[in-house]
Amino acid sequence: MGIIKIKNIRAYAYHGCLDEEGKIGSEYRVDLSVKANLSKSAETDDLIDTVDYVHLNKIVKEEMAIRSKLLETVANNILTRILQEISMVKKATVKVSKVNPPIGGNVALVTIKMSKKK
Repeated sequence: MGIIKIKNIRAYAYHGCLDEEGKIGSEYRVDLSVKANLSKSAETDDLIDTVDYVHLNKIVKEEMAIRSKLLETVANNILTRILQEISMVKKATVKVSKVNPPIGGNVALVTIKMSKKK
């Protein structure tokens, strides 16, 4: 078993419960970790035998572009697609962070973290 991590995927998106968030948007950061058997790819040196992180990044970007009220919904959608589309992945963990959230204070990030496994 091995782990592939992608850190600090940046996206500008329109998530949030406030109407203003849907109009002006905000900066987001996504961190992703997937567990899969990487032993075959380590021997074959072939992309077909591993989890393609380009595919992982594409899923994140596409799901971040779909407006949701809650970060939990965004994270769940990312996890669901990863497990459905990439059969090698046995477990995935995602952190979705809103940069400078509008919560009435000086807060750098609000982050939710979720995991799913097969």
